[in-house]
Amino acid sequence: MKKTLLRQLPKVDYLINNDEIQKMIDEYPRKIILKMINETLDEIRKNILDESLTEAVDEKVIIDTINNKVTDYLSFSLKRVINGTGVIIHTNLGRSIINYETSQHTASINNGYSNLEYDIELGKRGLRYTHIEKVLMELTGAEGALVVNNNAAAVMLVLNTIAKDKEAVVSRGELVEIGGSFRVPEVMKISGGTLIEIGTTNKTHLKDFENNINDNTGAILKVHTSNYKILGFTKEVPVEDLVALGKEKNIPVVLDLGSGTLIDLSKYGLSVETTVLEQVEKGIDIITFSGDKLLGGPQAGIIVGKKKYIDAIKSNQLIRALRVGKMTISALEATLRYYFDEEKAIEKIPTLRMITETYDGVNERANKLLNYFDAENSNIKIIKGESQVGGGTFPLDVIPSALIEINSSKLSASQFASRLRNLEVPIIARISENKILLDVRTLQDEDFEYIASSIKNIME
Repeated sequence: MKKTLLRQLPKVDYLINNDEIQKMIDEYPRKIILKMINETLDEIRKNILDESLTEAVDEKVIIDTINNKVTDYLSFSLKRVINGTGVIIHTNLGRSIINYETSQHTASINNGYSNLEYDIELGKRGLRYTHIEKVLMELTGAEGALVVNNNAAAVMLVLNTIAKDKEAVVSRGELVEIGGSFRVPEVMKISGGTLIEIGTTNKTHLKDFENNINDNTGAILKVHTSNYKILGFTKEVPVEDLVALGKEKNIPVVLDLGSGTLIDLSKYGLSVETTVLEQVEKGIDIITFSGDKLLGGPQAGIIVGKKKYIDAIKSNQLIRALRVGKMTISALEATLRYYFDEEKAIEKIPTLRMITETYDGVNERANKLLNYFDAENSNIKIIKGESQVGGGTFPLDVIPSALIEINSSKLSASQFASRLRNLEVPIIARISENKILLDVRTLQDEDFEYIASSIKNIME
């Protein structure tokens, strides 16, 4: 029986000449199609030999399998997805969304040559950092600015410049772990300095800093604990006291803000979170923060501060390995320009727009999405829920939101969610009590029709 089934398998040459395969060859690379033909036939042979397949496979099934394999193999690994989780700055889903105008500007830069490192006025080589330094200085009040590929790199570069072979003093309560199991202490050690932990997890006093400063101290380091909160019997040293101590000892004070914000979001209902401008005004020497979290731009690590330190950092040879390219610079510059007008920033930067959207606004959009479904469909309805800012920011804050609840009688919630994830444009949902939930706060209006038609198809 096995030999008969093996003999019935079509040959590679025969399959190559099949009309459907020929159409595929016109569209896709021939060597990939050959690879998938051989892979498909090998799988069938294996199934025949281990007796998991006991009857001949129809030729159409073989052709369809090859077609699916080719499509899957050549599809982009990094693709757009629809975020229905309600987590606005979703690290696993690419963090902040870049708005359309910014994307178009970046595309125009990518589609041609640019003055990335060319001074048009002087007609000679320039520096890539000048394109965004001026706007960062204007927005933050800092004397100088620099951008690298992420905030961890920014911290490492700063400490490598001012505290290499020296000591950096930091409170134990601020030795945080960020996404992907990357820990601030490890980032600091890579910089070439020695980390001096002072105080306790819940309490650190100014005298702890004073008692651990010596001739080999290169930096006083403060890490803003934006991704968690210690409540109760706690104490931390105010920034103003650290600045005064730094001036007295002639030691630079470095603040890692993590997810830095340029707008006071407490006026929109969130907890009070210090802004970069506030910290510059307090006299911090060097501040680092992310470009792709609350700022709402591309992945980047932003360094602002006193000119003498920024100039020293710019001369560090490590910057060559950590520098950003034209796509990041163009997207970041375009994003930053919105901040000259706070109202425009809230309107145009998707992250800020989603964070500040009122419940009534989200609920109105939820009803708009619901209108795409049949009115009598009781398995789909709007419920009240909560969104999160995400990205390691505002850990104690939740934002009231409107959710679409889907209850399928044919599929479990996990099966339904799997079907959503395997769509051409995957939809990432939440599951609660065996129901699918789509938080409308993180859905985009232009996706509503696609979302509705996809859900209808799955429920049929």
